[in-house]
Amino acid sequence: MTAWAQRSRIQAVYLNPAAIAAVIAAAASGYESAANDRAMAWPISFVVSPLVLHLPTREALPSTTATHVTAWISRNPILRAGFPARARSLAPLVYEGLRFGLRHGLLTIAGDAVHGQIRRSSDNELASLLRQATFVGRWLAKTDQPATIFAIFGVEP
Repeated sequence: MTAWAQRSRIQAVYLNPAAIAAVIAAAASGYESAANDRAMAWPISFVVSPLVLHLPTREALPSTTATHVTAWISRNPILRAGFPARARSLAPLVYEGLRFGLRHGLLTIAGDAVHGQIRRSSDNELASLLRQATFVGRWLAKTDQPATIFAIFGVEP
């Protein structure tokens, strides 16, 4: 893990543990609301983060959960091709975000599931990011098995 003093300003601002914890919490909350109170498996955090935190991917997300994940992937092969590398590079930061979220009450883990408690932000940029994270949580909840989500995106838990 890169020390804070050695991180770029952009990484320190946009990829800090609090921001990542908030993204995970919003996604977990959205997932649970769409999955009839079935909680999001915590490893899905490693898929949510690169979907939401990568601007070109975030901008290409569908506008509705009616678009199946596999249909979206087939329409966005370039984003899919770069996804495993993005997920791998974000993994240490996602672990850091999970720890932060657990320590500060944004996240709780029960078994293999994560629950998110998030307050909405008045900051426009953060509010937009959290809306997209909530959407991604609802969207991924349409796929029954976490293993299927990982396979679709070409990553392993």
